[in-house]
Amino acid sequence: MEQQRRVETSDNSSSCSSSTTSNDDYRENTVKSSAMPSKFVLTYGEMAGASAVVLGFAVSLIGVYLSLPVSDYSFLKLPRTLEDLHVLRDNLERYTCDYTIQVLVGYCTVYIFMQTFMIPGTVFMSLLAGSLFGVFKGLALVVFAATAGASSCYFLSNLIGRPLILSLWPDKLVFFQNQVAKRETRLLNYMLFLRVTPTLPNAFINIASPLVNVPFHTFLLATSLGLLPVAFITVRAGMALGELQSLGDLYDMQSISILFFIGLASVIPTMISNTSEP
Repeated sequence: MEQQRRVETSDNSSSCSSSTTSNDDYRENTVKSSAMPSKFVLTYGEMAGASAVVLGFAVSLIGVYLSLPVSDYSFLKLPRTLEDLHVLRDNLERYTCDYTIQVLVGYCTVYIFMQTFMIPGTVFMSLLAGSLFGVFKGLALVVFAATAGASSCYFLSNLIGRPLILSLWPDKLVFFQNQVAKRETRLLNYMLFLRVTPTLPNAFINIASPLVNVPFHTFLLATSLGLLPVAFITVRAGMALGELQSLGDLYDMQSISILFFIGLASVIPTMISNTSEP
C-alpha cells in the first residue's frame, strides 16, 4: 500500500509539473504572438471607415464633374509643378465666372481631400486660389479648406491613425506627446507656434494631435489662426503667378522675418509662464 501511494504521489507531481510546463509554454507562445506584428495594420472596421471617407470624396468630385458642361477636361489634374499650375489656372479661368459654385465646390473638395490624406501639393492649390479669386476671397477659401481638411485628418487619425503613425514617426510622436504634456495650461500658444513655424510638419500635427490628447477645439482654433500668415503670403504670391520662377520665390527675407516674429509672439506667454513657476 505504501509503495502504491508513493507511485500515485509521483504520478500526480509529474502531472502537475507537466501541466505547469504546458501553461508556461502557452504563456510564452501568447507573448510571442502578441509581440509579432499582424499582417494587416488596420482592422476591418477601421478600413471600412477610411474607405467610406474616400468614397464620399469620390462622389463629391464626380458630382462636380457631371455638373460642368461637356468639354475636354484633360487639364484637370493635381498640379505638381508651376507649369502644371499655369495650365490649370488658364483653363479654370474660363469656368470661374459662369460656374462659380462648381469651381468652388470642386476646389474645396480637392483641397480637403489632399489635407485629409496628407497628399503633398497644397501650396499649389493656395497659389491657384490667389490667382483665380484674389487675395481676400482666396485667403478665406484657403483657410476654410485647409482647416476643414486638417479637421478631417484629425478625426480620421482618431479612427485609424495610431498604428500608422507608430510605424512612420514613432520618435516624433514621443517628442510631441512630451511637449504637449508639459504645456497643458498654454497649449493653444504652443499649437499656434507649431502652425506658424516649421518645427513640425503640418501633416504630422494633423495626424498626431488626437493621439496625444490635444482637444479638438484647441486644435481647430490654432489651425485656423496659425495658417493665416502662411496662407496670406502664398495667396498673395498667386496674384503674380506669372512672375514666379520656383517655389523658393514665395518666401523672401521679409516674409520669413514676419513668420518668425509671429511664431515668437505666440510662444512668449508659454515662456513667461514657465519662468514664473517655482
